[in-house]
Amino acid sequence: MGVVGAGAMGAGIAEVAAAAGHRVVLLDVGAAALDRGRGIIDASLAGRVKRGILTGEQADDIRSRLTFTQDIGDLAACVLVVEAIIEQTAAKASLFARLESVLAPDAVIASNTSSLPISGLATSLQRPERFVGLHFFNPAPVMKLVEVVTIRDNPATLGPMLADLMRRWGKVPVLAADVPGFIVNRVARPFYAEGFLALGEGLDPAAIDHALKVAGGFRMGPLELADLIGHDINYAVAGSIHGAYAGKTRFRLQPAQQALVEAGRLGRKTGRGVFVAGEKPVPPLEPPAPAPGRLHFGAGLDALRDAATAAGLSVVTDPRLPAGSLEIDGIRVSLGDGRSAAGMGRADDRTRVMLDMARDFATAGTLVASLTNPDDTAARTAFAGFAQALGKGALLLPDRPGGLVLRTLVQLANAAADALADRVADANGIDAAMVHGANHPQGPLAWVAQVGTARVIQALTHLAAETGDDLYLPGAGLGI
Repeated sequence: MGVVGAGAMGAGIAEVAAAAGHRVVLLDVGAAALDRGRGIIDASLAGRVKRGILTGEQADDIRSRLTFTQDIGDLAACVLVVEAIIEQTAAKASLFARLESVLAPDAVIASNTSSLPISGLATSLQRPERFVGLHFFNPAPVMKLVEVVTIRDNPATLGPMLADLMRRWGKVPVLAADVPGFIVNRVARPFYAEGFLALGEGLDPAAIDHALKVAGGFRMGPLELADLIGHDINYAVAGSIHGAYAGKTRFRLQPAQQALVEAGRLGRKTGRGVFVAGEKPVPPLEPPAPAPGRLHFGAGLDALRDAATAAGLSVVTDPRLPAGSLEIDGIRVSLGDGRSAAGMGRADDRTRVMLDMARDFATAGTLVASLTNPDDTAARTAFAGFAQALGKGALLLPDRPGGLVLRTLVQLANAAADALADRVADANGIDAAMVHGANHPQGPLAWVAQVGTARVIQALTHLAAETGDDLYLPGAGLGI
Protein backbone atom coordinates (compact mmCIF):
# COMPACT_ATOMS: atom_id res chain seq x y z
CA MET A 1 0.00 0.00 0.00
CA GLY A 2 1.01 3.65 -0.29
CA VAL A 3 0.72 6.79 1.79
CA VAL A 4 1.18 10.28 0.36
CA GLY A 5 2.29 12.93 2.83
CA ALA A 6 4.98 12.27 5.43
CA GLY A 7 3.66 14.60 8.10
CA ALA A 8 2.54 13.38 11.51
CA MET A 9 -0.67 11.86 10.18
CA GLY A 10 0.78 10.28 7.05
CA ALA A 11 3.76 8.86 8.92
CA GLY A 12 1.43 7.46 11.56
CA ILE A 13 -0.78 5.76 8.97
CA ALA A 14 2.29 4.28 7.27
CA GLU A 15 3.52 2.92 10.60
CA VAL A 16 0.12 1.34 11.34
CA ALA A 17 -0.02 -0.35 7.93
CA ALA A 18 3.56 -1.63 8.19
CA ALA A 19 2.88 -2.94 11.70
CA ALA A 20 -0.06 -4.88 10.22
CA GLY A 21 2.34 -6.64 7.85
CA HIS A 22 2.02 -4.61 4.66
CA ARG A 23 4.84 -3.35 2.49
CA VAL A 24 4.32 0.42 2.56
CA VAL A 25 5.59 3.14 0.24
CA LEU A 26 5.60 6.59 1.88
CA LEU A 27 5.76 9.42 -0.66
CA ASP A 28 6.49 13.10 -0.15
CA VAL A 29 7.77 15.83 -2.45
CA GLY A 30 10.93 16.72 -0.54
CA ALA A 31 13.81 14.87 1.09
CA ALA A 32 13.48 16.98 4.23
CA ALA A 33 9.80 16.03 4.58
CA LEU A 34 10.65 12.36 4.18
CA ASP A 35 13.39 12.65 6.80
CA ARG A 36 10.87 14.20 9.21
CA GLY A 37 8.44 11.37 8.50
CA ARG A 38 11.14 8.79 9.10
CA GLY A 39 12.00 10.51 12.37
CA ILE A 40 8.34 10.48 13.48
CA ILE A 41 8.09 6.75 12.83
CA ASP A 42 11.43 5.99 14.50
CA ALA A 43 10.44 7.95 17.60
CA SER A 44 7.05 6.22 17.76
CA LEU A 45 8.57 2.74 17.42
CA ALA A 46 11.25 3.53 19.99
CA GLY A 47 8.57 4.62 22.42
CA ARG A 48 6.63 1.40 21.89
CA VAL A 49 9.77 -0.64 22.49
CA LYS A 50 10.50 1.33 25.67
CA ARG A 51 6.97 0.67 26.94
CA GLY A 52 7.29 -3.05 26.19
CA ILE A 53 4.63 -3.02 23.47
CA LEU A 54 7.15 -4.16 20.83
CA THR A 55 10.49 -5.89 20.93
CA GLY A 56 13.43 -4.31 19.17
CA GLU A 57 13.28 -7.06 16.55
CA GLN A 58 9.61 -6.37 15.86
CA ALA A 59 10.33 -2.66 15.47
CA ASP A 60 13.09 -3.44 12.99
CA ASP A 61 10.71 -5.69 11.04
CA ILE A 62 8.23 -2.80 10.77
CA ARG A 63 10.97 -0.47 9.51
CA SER A 64 12.04 -3.06 6.94
CA ARG A 65 8.59 -2.95 5.34
CA LEU A 66 8.76 0.84 4.81
CA THR A 67 10.07 2.51 1.66
CA PHE A 68 10.53 6.30 1.52
CA THR A 69 10.38 7.96 -1.89
CA GLN A 70 9.92 11.18 -3.82
CA ASP A 71 8.99 9.30 -7.01
CA ILE A 72 5.25 8.80 -7.52
CA GLY A 73 6.05 5.97 -9.90
CA ASP A 74 7.10 3.89 -6.88
CA LEU A 75 3.42 3.66 -5.96
CA ALA A 76 2.51 1.80 -9.15
CA ALA A 77 2.18 -1.62 -7.48
CA CYS A 78 0.00 -0.33 -4.60
CA VAL A 79 -3.56 -1.60 -4.34
CA LEU A 80 -4.49 1.04 -1.74
CA VAL A 81 -3.09 4.58 -1.43
CA VAL A 82 -4.08 6.94 1.39
CA GLU A 83 -3.46 10.64 0.84
CA ALA A 84 -2.67 12.75 3.89
CA ILE A 85 -1.62 16.07 2.41
CA ILE A 86 -2.72 19.67 2.95
CA GLU A 87 -6.48 20.32 3.29
CA GLN A 88 -6.82 22.10 -0.06
CA THR A 89 -9.12 20.77 -2.75
CA ALA A 90 -6.91 21.90 -5.66
CA ALA A 91 -3.79 20.27 -4.22
CA LYS A 92 -5.63 17.01 -3.63
CA ALA A 93 -7.19 17.03 -7.11
CA SER A 94 -3.74 17.47 -8.69
CA LEU A 95 -2.40 14.56 -6.65
CA PHE A 96 -5.32 12.30 -7.53
CA ALA A 97 -4.78 12.89 -11.26
CA ARG A 98 -1.12 11.89 -10.91
CA LEU A 99 -2.05 8.83 -8.84
CA GLU A 100 -4.58 7.63 -11.41
CA SER A 101 -1.88 7.89 -14.08
CA VAL A 102 0.35 5.34 -12.30
CA LEU A 103 -2.02 3.08 -10.35
CA ALA A 104 -3.88 0.05 -11.68
CA PRO A 105 -7.55 0.72 -12.54
CA ASP A 106 -8.77 -1.36 -9.61
CA ALA A 107 -6.54 0.31 -7.01
CA VAL A 108 -8.33 2.21 -4.25
CA ILE A 109 -7.46 5.82 -3.50
CA ALA A 110 -8.50 7.04 -0.03
CA SER A 111 -8.43 10.52 1.44
CA ASN A 112 -7.69 11.14 5.10
CA THR A 113 -9.47 14.50 4.93
CA SER A 114 -11.26 15.56 8.09
CA SER A 115 -13.31 18.38 6.60
CA LEU A 116 -13.65 18.19 2.80
CA PRO A 117 -16.59 16.27 1.26
CA ILE A 118 -15.50 12.97 -0.27
CA SER A 119 -18.06 13.30 -3.06
CA GLY A 120 -16.68 16.74 -3.90
CA LEU A 121 -13.11 15.43 -4.06
CA ALA A 122 -14.29 12.49 -6.17
CA THR A 123 -15.41 14.77 -9.02
CA SER A 124 -11.78 15.27 -10.03
CA LEU A 125 -11.16 11.52 -10.50
CA GLN A 126 -11.64 9.44 -13.62
CA ARG A 127 -12.58 6.45 -11.46
CA PRO A 128 -14.62 7.88 -8.55
CA GLU A 129 -16.02 4.42 -7.82
CA ARG A 130 -12.59 3.49 -6.40
CA PHE A 131 -12.35 6.59 -4.16
CA VAL A 132 -13.29 6.67 -0.46
CA GLY A 133 -12.57 8.46 2.79
CA LEU A 134 -10.44 6.80 5.47
CA HIS A 135 -10.29 9.33 8.28
CA PHE A 136 -7.71 8.36 10.91
CA PHE A 137 -7.24 10.28 14.15
CA ASN A 138 -3.96 11.67 15.40
CA PRO A 139 -1.75 10.01 16.54
CA ALA A 140 -2.72 7.22 14.16
CA PRO A 141 -0.71 4.46 15.91
CA VAL A 142 -2.59 5.19 19.16
CA MET A 143 -6.10 6.30 18.23
CA LYS A 144 -8.40 3.40 17.37
CA LEU A 145 -11.12 5.04 15.30
CA VAL A 146 -11.18 5.15 11.51
CA GLU A 147 -14.21 6.76 9.87
CA VAL A 148 -14.84 4.88 6.61
CA VAL A 149 -16.69 7.29 4.33
CA THR A 150 -18.29 5.95 1.17
CA ILE A 151 -20.09 7.77 -1.64
CA ARG A 152 -22.84 6.91 -4.10
CA ASP A 153 -20.35 5.90 -6.82
CA ASN A 154 -18.76 3.17 -4.68
CA PRO A 155 -19.82 -0.44 -5.08
CA ALA A 156 -21.71 -1.66 -2.02
CA THR A 157 -18.88 -4.04 -1.12
CA LEU A 158 -16.10 -1.44 -0.91
CA GLY A 159 -16.96 0.15 2.44
CA PRO A 160 -17.35 -3.16 4.31
CA MET A 161 -14.16 -4.49 2.68
CA LEU A 162 -12.16 -1.50 3.91
CA ALA A 163 -13.79 -1.70 7.34
CA ASP A 164 -12.65 -5.31 7.56
CA LEU A 165 -9.13 -4.25 6.55
CA MET A 166 -9.11 -1.59 9.28
CA ARG A 167 -10.15 -4.19 11.85
CA ARG A 168 -7.19 -6.32 10.76
CA TRP A 169 -5.03 -3.25 11.38
CA GLY A 170 -6.31 -3.21 14.97
CA LYS A 171 -8.63 -0.26 14.41
CA VAL A 172 -12.29 0.38 15.18
CA PRO A 173 -13.87 1.24 11.82
CA VAL A 174 -17.20 3.02 11.61
CA LEU A 175 -19.08 3.44 8.33
CA ALA A 176 -20.06 7.10 8.03
CA ALA A 177 -22.07 9.09 5.52
CA ASP A 178 -20.33 11.76 3.48
CA VAL A 179 -21.49 14.78 5.49
CA PRO A 180 -19.51 17.76 6.82
CA GLY A 181 -17.50 16.71 9.87
CA PHE A 182 -18.45 13.04 9.34
CA ILE A 183 -19.26 11.76 12.88
CA VAL A 184 -16.74 12.99 15.44
CA ASN A 185 -16.11 16.53 14.23
CA ARG A 186 -19.86 17.02 13.97
CA VAL A 187 -21.11 15.39 17.16
CA ALA A 188 -18.28 16.72 19.36
CA ARG A 189 -18.96 20.40 18.62
CA PRO A 190 -21.19 21.02 21.70
CA PHE A 191 -18.41 19.84 24.02
CA TYR A 192 -16.27 22.78 22.94
CA ALA A 193 -19.18 25.15 22.34
CA GLU A 194 -20.64 24.78 25.83
CA GLY A 195 -17.20 25.25 27.40
CA PHE A 196 -16.56 28.46 25.48
CA LEU A 197 -20.10 29.69 26.02
CA ALA A 198 -19.63 29.30 29.79
CA LEU A 199 -16.25 31.04 29.52
CA GLY A 200 -17.88 33.92 27.67
CA GLU A 201 -20.45 34.19 30.45
CA GLY A 202 -17.65 34.70 32.96
CA LEU A 203 -17.30 31.25 34.53
CA ASP A 204 -13.85 30.45 35.85
CA PRO A 205 -11.97 28.45 33.15
CA ALA A 206 -10.39 26.09 35.68
CA ALA A 207 -13.84 25.46 37.17
CA ILE A 208 -15.30 24.68 33.72
CA ASP A 209 -12.68 22.06 32.92
CA HIS A 210 -12.68 20.60 36.44
CA ALA A 211 -16.46 20.14 36.46
CA LEU A 212 -16.51 18.40 33.09
CA LYS A 213 -13.59 16.14 33.97
CA VAL A 214 -14.41 15.19 37.54
CA ALA A 215 -18.22 15.20 37.34
CA GLY A 216 -18.66 14.76 33.58
CA GLY A 217 -16.09 11.99 33.35
CA PHE A 218 -14.18 13.43 30.37
CA ARG A 219 -10.41 12.88 30.21
CA MET A 220 -9.76 16.54 29.43
CA GLY A 221 -11.87 19.64 29.79
CA PRO A 222 -12.97 21.42 26.60
CA LEU A 223 -10.76 24.46 27.20
CA GLU A 224 -7.53 22.59 27.88
CA LEU A 225 -8.27 20.25 24.98
CA ALA A 226 -8.76 23.19 22.62
CA ASP A 227 -5.50 24.66 23.97
CA LEU A 228 -3.81 21.38 23.06
CA ILE A 229 -5.36 21.15 19.58
CA GLY A 230 -4.76 24.84 18.84
CA HIS A 231 -7.58 27.38 18.75
CA ASP A 232 -6.85 28.30 15.15
CA ILE A 233 -7.42 24.68 14.11
CA ASN A 234 -10.36 24.03 16.44
CA TYR A 235 -12.12 27.27 15.51
CA ALA A 236 -11.52 26.67 11.80
CA VAL A 237 -13.12 23.22 12.06
CA ALA A 238 -16.09 24.75 13.89
CA GLY A 239 -16.40 27.41 11.20
CA SER A 240 -16.17 24.86 8.40
CA ILE A 241 -18.96 22.75 9.87
CA HIS A 242 -21.08 25.81 10.73
CA GLY A 243 -20.76 27.04 7.14
CA ALA A 244 -21.35 23.64 5.58
CA TYR A 245 -24.64 23.30 7.47
CA ALA A 246 -25.73 26.80 6.43
CA GLY A 247 -25.41 28.17 9.94
CA LYS A 248 -27.49 25.49 11.63
CA THR A 249 -27.73 26.56 15.26
CA ARG A 250 -26.21 23.37 16.73
CA PHE A 251 -22.85 24.40 15.25
CA ARG A 252 -22.82 28.07 16.25
CA LEU A 253 -19.39 29.66 16.60
CA GLN A 254 -18.37 30.99 20.00
CA PRO A 255 -17.08 34.59 20.33
CA ALA A 256 -14.90 33.66 23.32
CA GLN A 257 -12.84 31.31 21.13
CA GLN A 258 -12.80 33.75 18.24
CA ALA A 259 -11.30 36.37 20.57
CA LEU A 260 -8.46 33.98 21.46
CA VAL A 261 -7.69 33.38 17.79
CA GLU A 262 -7.72 37.09 17.00
CA ALA A 263 -5.40 37.77 19.94
CA GLY A 264 -2.95 35.12 18.77
CA ARG A 265 -3.50 33.10 21.93
CA LEU A 266 -3.66 29.80 20.07
CA GLY A 267 -2.88 27.43 22.95
CA ARG A 268 0.20 25.46 23.87
CA LYS A 269 1.97 26.13 20.60
CA THR A 270 2.04 29.88 21.34
CA GLY A 271 2.56 29.48 25.09
CA ARG A 272 -0.89 30.73 25.98
CA GLY A 273 -4.49 30.04 25.07
CA VAL A 274 -7.19 29.91 27.69
CA PHE A 275 -4.43 28.88 30.10
CA VAL A 276 -0.72 29.64 30.30
CA ALA A 277 1.24 26.66 29.01
CA GLY A 278 2.94 24.72 31.80
CA GLU A 279 0.77 26.13 34.58
CA LYS A 280 -1.70 23.87 36.35
CA PRO A 281 -5.06 25.62 36.74
CA VAL A 282 -6.61 25.37 40.22
CA PRO A 283 -10.41 25.18 40.41
CA PRO A 284 -12.11 27.34 43.07
CA LEU A 285 -13.37 24.55 45.33
CA GLU A 286 -15.19 25.46 48.52
CA PRO A 287 -13.16 25.69 51.74
CA PRO A 288 -13.66 23.10 54.52
CA ALA A 289 -17.12 23.14 56.06
CA PRO A 290 -18.72 21.18 58.92
CA ALA A 291 -20.30 17.82 58.19
CA PRO A 292 -24.11 17.79 58.11
CA GLY A 293 -26.12 16.60 61.09
CA ARG A 294 -29.00 14.89 59.28
CA LEU A 295 -29.78 13.99 55.70
CA HIS A 296 -33.20 13.24 54.22
CA PHE A 297 -33.24 11.67 50.75
CA GLY A 298 -36.04 11.42 48.25
CA ALA A 299 -35.97 8.78 45.49
CA GLY A 300 -33.48 8.84 42.66
CA LEU A 301 -30.22 9.79 44.39
CA ASP A 302 -29.27 6.29 45.46
CA ALA A 303 -25.53 6.65 44.81
CA LEU A 304 -25.28 9.71 47.06
CA ARG A 305 -27.49 8.17 49.72
CA ASP A 306 -25.33 5.03 49.76
CA ALA A 307 -22.15 7.13 49.95
CA ALA A 308 -23.57 9.14 52.86
CA THR A 309 -24.50 5.94 54.69
CA ALA A 310 -21.03 4.49 54.09
CA ALA A 311 -19.53 7.73 55.46
CA GLY A 312 -21.41 7.22 58.73
CA LEU A 313 -23.78 10.17 58.30
CA SER A 314 -27.32 10.22 59.65
CA VAL A 315 -29.45 9.21 56.66
CA VAL A 316 -33.23 8.96 56.37
CA THR A 317 -35.18 7.95 53.26
CA ASP A 318 -38.13 10.35 53.14
CA PRO A 319 -40.94 9.48 50.68
CA ARG A 320 -42.42 12.95 51.20
CA LEU A 321 -39.50 14.57 49.36
CA PRO A 322 -39.73 14.99 45.58
CA ALA A 323 -37.73 12.52 43.52
CA GLY A 324 -34.22 13.77 42.83
CA SER A 325 -33.97 15.85 45.98
CA LEU A 326 -32.43 15.68 49.43
CA GLU A 327 -32.37 17.93 52.47
CA ILE A 328 -29.15 18.75 54.32
CA ASP A 329 -30.14 19.90 57.79
CA GLY A 330 -33.38 21.16 56.30
CA ILE A 331 -31.80 22.85 53.25
CA ARG A 332 -33.26 21.40 50.08
CA VAL A 333 -31.00 20.35 47.21
CA SER A 334 -32.70 19.45 43.92
CA LEU A 335 -31.10 17.66 40.99
CA GLY A 336 -31.00 19.90 37.93
CA ASP A 337 -33.53 19.40 35.15
CA GLY A 338 -32.45 21.99 32.59
CA ARG A 339 -33.75 25.01 34.45
CA SER A 340 -31.58 27.43 36.37
CA ALA A 341 -31.40 27.17 40.16
CA ALA A 342 -33.48 30.34 40.35
CA GLY A 343 -36.03 28.83 37.98
CA MET A 344 -36.23 25.67 40.08
CA GLY A 345 -36.57 27.82 43.20
CA ARG A 346 -39.49 29.70 41.69
CA ALA A 347 -41.25 26.39 41.01
CA ASP A 348 -40.41 25.00 44.48
CA ASP A 349 -39.62 27.70 47.00
CA ARG A 350 -37.95 25.11 49.26
CA THR A 351 -35.12 24.50 46.75
CA ARG A 352 -31.97 26.45 47.65
CA VAL A 353 -29.31 24.41 45.82
CA MET A 354 -29.42 22.98 42.28
CA LEU A 355 -27.20 19.91 42.01
CA ASP A 356 -25.60 19.57 38.58
CA MET A 357 -25.41 16.21 36.84
CA ALA A 358 -22.58 13.75 37.34
CA ARG A 359 -22.04 10.88 34.94
CA ASP A 360 -21.65 8.68 38.03
CA PHE A 361 -22.26 10.25 41.44
CA ALA A 362 -20.58 7.30 43.14
CA THR A 363 -17.20 7.93 41.50
CA ALA A 364 -17.36 11.68 40.85
CA GLY A 365 -14.56 13.36 42.78
CA THR A 366 -16.41 16.68 42.99
CA LEU A 367 -20.07 17.62 43.32
CA VAL A 368 -21.06 20.65 41.24
CA ALA A 369 -23.97 22.90 42.11
CA SER A 370 -25.46 26.40 41.93
CA LEU A 371 -27.41 28.39 44.51
CA THR A 372 -30.84 29.89 43.95
CA ASN A 373 -29.53 32.89 45.90
CA PRO A 374 -25.76 33.53 45.59
CA ASP A 375 -25.78 35.21 49.02
CA ASP A 376 -27.24 32.16 50.79
CA THR A 377 -24.28 31.41 53.06
CA ALA A 378 -26.11 28.68 54.95
CA ALA A 379 -26.89 26.76 51.75
CA ARG A 380 -23.30 27.17 50.53
CA THR A 381 -21.91 25.82 53.78
CA ALA A 382 -24.39 22.94 53.95
CA PHE A 383 -23.61 21.80 50.40
CA ALA A 384 -19.85 22.06 50.91
CA GLY A 385 -20.01 20.14 54.18
CA PHE A 386 -22.13 17.40 52.58
CA ALA A 387 -19.79 16.93 49.60
CA GLN A 388 -16.69 16.96 51.80
CA ALA A 389 -18.18 14.46 54.23
CA LEU A 390 -18.47 12.07 51.26
CA GLY A 391 -14.80 12.61 50.46
CA LYS A 392 -15.58 14.81 47.46
CA GLY A 393 -14.83 18.37 46.50
CA ALA A 394 -17.55 21.01 46.36
CA LEU A 395 -17.71 23.37 43.38
CA LEU A 396 -20.34 26.11 43.30
CA LEU A 397 -20.79 27.75 39.90
CA PRO A 398 -22.75 30.87 38.95
CA ASP A 399 -26.38 30.07 38.27
CA ARG A 400 -27.30 29.43 34.64
CA PRO A 401 -29.95 27.29 32.90
CA GLY A 402 -28.96 23.62 32.93
CA GLY A 403 -25.84 24.20 34.98
CA LEU A 404 -22.70 23.14 33.13
CA VAL A 405 -22.33 19.35 33.17
CA LEU A 406 -25.98 18.52 32.46
CA ARG A 407 -26.15 21.20 29.78
CA THR A 408 -23.09 19.79 28.01
CA LEU A 409 -24.20 16.17 28.24
CA VAL A 410 -27.72 16.77 26.91
CA GLN A 411 -26.44 18.92 24.06
CA LEU A 412 -23.92 16.23 23.07
CA ALA A 413 -26.84 13.81 23.13
CA ASN A 414 -28.81 16.22 20.95
CA ALA A 415 -26.00 16.42 18.39
CA ALA A 416 -25.68 12.63 18.36
CA ALA A 417 -29.43 12.26 17.91
CA ASP A 418 -29.30 14.73 15.00
CA ALA A 419 -26.58 12.61 13.39
CA LEU A 420 -28.72 9.51 13.90
CA ALA A 421 -31.75 11.19 12.34
CA ASP A 422 -29.62 12.36 9.40
CA ARG A 423 -28.33 8.79 8.92
CA VAL A 424 -24.71 9.81 9.35
CA ALA A 425 -24.15 6.44 11.07
CA ASP A 426 -26.11 4.02 13.21
CA ALA A 427 -26.33 4.43 16.99
CA ASN A 428 -23.58 1.93 17.73
CA GLY A 429 -21.33 3.59 15.18
CA ILE A 430 -21.91 7.08 16.61
CA ASP A 431 -21.16 5.91 20.13
CA ALA A 432 -18.07 3.95 19.03
CA ALA A 433 -16.80 6.99 17.14
CA MET A 434 -17.12 9.27 20.16
CA VAL A 435 -15.43 6.76 22.48
CA HIS A 436 -12.57 5.78 20.16
CA GLY A 437 -12.16 9.02 18.20
CA ALA A 438 -12.93 11.71 20.79
CA ASN A 439 -11.87 9.76 23.90
CA HIS A 440 -15.26 10.28 25.52
CA PRO A 441 -15.89 7.91 28.43
CA GLN A 442 -19.23 6.79 27.02
CA GLY A 443 -21.17 7.21 23.82
CA PRO A 444 -23.76 10.01 24.01
CA LEU A 445 -26.59 7.74 22.92
CA ALA A 446 -25.59 5.11 25.46
CA TRP A 447 -25.75 7.86 28.09
CA VAL A 448 -29.27 8.75 26.92
CA ALA A 449 -30.30 5.10 27.32
CA GLN A 450 -28.81 5.14 30.82
CA VAL A 451 -30.55 8.26 32.14
CA GLY A 452 -33.71 7.96 30.06
CA THR A 453 -34.81 9.72 26.88
CA ALA A 454 -37.68 11.51 28.64
CA ARG A 455 -35.28 13.08 31.12
CA VAL A 456 -32.98 14.31 28.33
CA ILE A 457 -35.90 15.77 26.38
CA GLN A 458 -37.19 17.47 29.52
CA ALA A 459 -33.82 19.07 30.21
CA LEU A 460 -33.46 20.31 26.63
CA THR A 461 -37.00 21.64 26.62
CA HIS A 462 -36.37 23.56 29.85
CA LEU A 463 -33.07 24.86 28.47
CA ALA A 464 -34.69 26.10 25.27
CA ALA A 465 -37.52 27.75 27.20
CA GLU A 466 -35.37 29.49 29.80
CA THR A 467 -32.63 30.62 27.42
CA GLY A 468 -35.04 31.48 24.60
CA ASP A 469 -32.56 29.74 22.30
CA ASP A 470 -33.60 27.20 19.66
CA LEU A 471 -30.07 25.77 19.91
CA TYR A 472 -31.38 23.55 22.71
CA LEU A 473 -34.64 22.34 21.20
CA PRO A 474 -34.62 18.53 21.31
CA GLY A 475 -33.97 17.01 17.91
CA ALA A 476 -36.06 14.47 16.04
CA GLY A 477 -33.45 11.79 16.64
CA LEU A 478 -34.49 11.68 20.29
CA GLY A 479 -37.80 10.23 19.23
CA ILE A 480 -40.02 13.25 19.82
